[in-house]
Amino acid sequence: MINLLSLHEKIIRAEGESAYPNECCGILIGAIDAYGVKTVMHIEAIHNAREDGEQYHRFLITPEEMLKAEKTARIRKQDVIGFYHSHPDHPAVPSDYDKEHALPFYSYIIVSVNKDKDRQLPVSEELTSWELTADRKKFESENILKEKEND
Repeated sequence: MINLLSLHEKIIRAEGESAYPNECCGILIGAIDAYGVKTVMHIEAIHNAREDGEQYHRFLITPEEMLKAEKTARIRKQDVIGFYHSHPDHPAVPSDYDKEHALPFYSYIIVSVNKDKDRQLPVSEELTSWELTADRKKFESENILKEKEND
């Protein structure tokens, strides 16, 4: 299970809409409790470093961006707990490419972004989270507990 504040969900959805028709990507920073429940406490939006002709269906987080996020997590006394990206005009389900490049343990949040036929604007729709099994054979759906911020 992963806890996600409504603020973080809004950021992920906005990033997906802003990057459309390309994929957005970012890093989830937070904590893991004794039961393995992850809580997102900070999001690092990352520029998709994949070459221009591939950004519509692939994303790339550079080693430099990953190191920067690890340092941010360390300063906050937290951990990198996962990643997020968008699927333009596709369901919020991991692709074979996603599986090949994923690692067990991390959460992978995917938001589906489609073009609204009436307004011709990108609209984020389904938002899901996945975790790769330890044997790397498949993704399993991860429950998302959506929390509102304290006032």
